[in-house]
Amino acid sequence: MPADPNPLADGVAYVRGAYLPIAEAAIPITDWGFLRSDATYDVVTVWEGAFFRLDAHLERFMRSCERFRLDPGLAPAQIAEVLAECVRRSGLRRSYVEMIVTRGQPPWGSRDPRQAVNRFYAFAVPFVWIANEAQRERGLHLKVSAVQRIPASSVDPKAKNYHWNDLTMGLLGALDAGADTVVLSDAAGHVVEGPGFNIFCVRDGGLVTPEEGVLEGISRRTVIEIARSLGLRLELRALPAEELRGADEAFLTSSGGGVLPVTRVDDQVLGTGRPGPVTQQLLATYWDWHRDPAYSQPIDYGSR
Repeated sequence: MPADPNPLADGVAYVRGAYLPIAEAAIPITDWGFLRSDATYDVVTVWEGAFFRLDAHLERFMRSCERFRLDPGLAPAQIAEVLAECVRRSGLRRSYVEMIVTRGQPPWGSRDPRQAVNRFYAFAVPFVWIANEAQRERGLHLKVSAVQRIPASSVDPKAKNYHWNDLTMGLLGALDAGADTVVLSDAAGHVVEGPGFNIFCVRDGGLVTPEEGVLEGISRRTVIEIARSLGLRLELRALPAEELRGADEAFLTSSGGGVLPVTRVDDQVLGTGRPGPVTQQLLATYWDWHRDPAYSQPIDYGSR
């Protein structure tokens, strides 16, 4: 197979005002974003040459910055142009595009985060699926972990963050047990979220998704809006793990794949053991919305 004529097809990053091949992108090792996970970020996707719900992602990103007292140093319109330029230079028509603000580094010897100079970074790489084709076809095997999610009173889950050690430990346990992925619960035994996704279950044709202790995902928001447009019953409330195990259907929502069917929770097979009709309807509509001008923003690739 001939090499891609664009040397930037593997991805492009924006670092300190310059656009670089993704393999050359780096941050200083002393940046608190690296040393302390002191950063916020957001991820927007490009599908068939257009951003999906870019405005919603930018709004959430700016709220996260405000929550963690981080300053990207750019207005939302300027950030949008940086993201578009990363995609434009890469030539990618399907892309995973991330924006990041790190705390930076205060003067040596200072532990005062107010003295740090915040840093903005961005990159675009080929579209990321958090489940492979076979998993999406048959449905995921999900494990409910004994590891509890960091409580919202400690780290606000509504502000997107890199505090993932609980998610990582839960995921390692799930993979070791033969599952595909994991969902964590809170101290009351209610499932909340997994590594990079929200969760829904379907019972008697109606949807339930956790209301508290979760990132308010843009894909989650999209599915909620789709469900309401289709007249489906929807509840945002606590979701006990036992209720999830007894669901007719379940699915995950993530920018890394949209609607991802779940057909097994722990040792319980859900429904027929195949992706169910409500899940499939929501999945199809989710991708239909990507072609709706109300939610998509085409990228000008210039002469490419």
